[in-house]
Order: sequence, then structure tokens, then C-alpha cells
Amino acid sequence: MPQLPSCLTVASAVLCLVIPALTVAQTAPAPAAANPSLSAAAAAPTAAAAPAAPLDPFADGKADAGATKAAVCAACHGPNGNSANPAWPRLAGQSAVYLAEQLRLFRSGGRANPVMMPMATSLSDQDIDNIAVYYEAQTVTGLEADPSYWQSGQALYERGDRAHEIPACVACHGPAGRGNLAAGYPALRAQESVYVVKQLGDYASGARYAGSNPSTVSRNGVMMFTIAKRLSPEQIRDVASYLQGMR
Repeated sequence: MPQLPSCLTVASAVLCLVIPALTVAQTAPAPAAANPSLSAAAAAPTAAAAPAAPLDPFADGKADAGATKAAVCAACHGPNGNSANPAWPRLAGQSAVYLAEQLRLFRSGGRANPVMMPMATSLSDQDIDNIAVYYEAQTVTGLEADPSYWQSGQALYERGDRAHEIPACVACHGPAGRGNLAAGYPALRAQESVYVVKQLGDYASGARYAGSNPSTVSRNGVMMFTIAKRLSPEQIRDVASYLQGMR
């Protein structure tokens, strides 16, 4: 498998050219960079008020207790969080901060899902922290990218689309798709492309979160609701394919 260059990372909102390559599960050569990097700070909108800092599940979360509690989760999310069903997300290696936030939103109804809401209702804050810490400690297994789309997806992920004010995904989700723990940005590498397409579609339509102002339910919701609306169906397909093949 070739090594594809990935040269952007984020420190706050500043992109730096300091990060080594990531691997994508394809044999085709990587496309040459055609456009300059697009800063997330310049292109992505910000909320009117600063969101609260994310809760730290590591303050009291215990991975061994999380493993026990997560046993029932394996039915959908697979052993150790590696789902085999493309409609269900992979949780292995996911940011514990992000997972804890999303489980609390399922529990409160802020994120409506007929499967997850009943599951999360019975979880205590301690249970949520334990599960979140457990899944972050797991290793995600690689998938294959669609050879027809991943190169365009890589270009969008790494450089964005200046013409349509779409910032580079790498600015928040990292050069290897591992996310940003402190900011609560989720890991995306090796995520099922079907699931990614569905979530970006839900962001664009406003269905990702519930309530009268769904974009503010999650601390990072305003940014994602706005960016997703700017993505074409083809761009969503392409970047989802690229993410699925990330290593």
C-alpha cells in the first residue's frame, strides 16, 4: 500500500506543515496538490457564544469497567468497537470526549435515534465515562477505500474547497483522522463510508440533532451544520470513501 502525503495539522485554528504521511488502503497514486490550504478559522463559521469546555471522561472513567458495560454494544458495533455493518459506526479508537458527549445527547434526547436512545437512558454518568474511555483504548481495523473516489476525497480532506468556502477537514480531524481530543472533534479514520455519508446528510438537513435549534445542541454543531450544507453529494461520497480507507 502506498504512503500518501498528508501535511496539514491544526494548533487552535492555525495550520502547520509539520505532520508525516498517513496510509490509505489503495494502490493508485495520490493526486498532486492543486490548491493552497484553506484555513478552518477563515472559512468555518463560529457560534455566537463560546461553547462550554468538554467534560473529561478520563477524570473518573475506567476502561475495565467500560469493557464490561460495553459487552451489549458489540451486537451492533462489533468486537472491540469494529463494526461489520456499514450503517453502524466504528467506535474503536474514537475520542472519549466525543463519545461521552454523544452518549449524553442520546440519553437526553438531544440526538434522536430509536436504537441508541433506549440504550443510553439506562447509563449513568460513570457508565458513560467508563464506556468512552474503553472504546478510545481500542484499535480500529482498516477498511478499503473505493478506488473511484478516494483521491478526490483526499484532496477535499487535506485542502478543502476555497471556491465553496469549505475548510480542510484535516484542520479539526487531524492528518491521520484521529480527531482532536481537547476540542472533542471525533476520529474519522477507517470509519464506514455509508455511516459518514448518512451523518453528513443529517448535518446538512438539520436532522443530526433534535430541538428547536439543533445546530447548538452539540458544542461543535454550528460548524458542522454549516459546512455540511456547502458539500455536494459527490463531495460527501468522495470524502467518505477516503475516510474509510484511512490507516
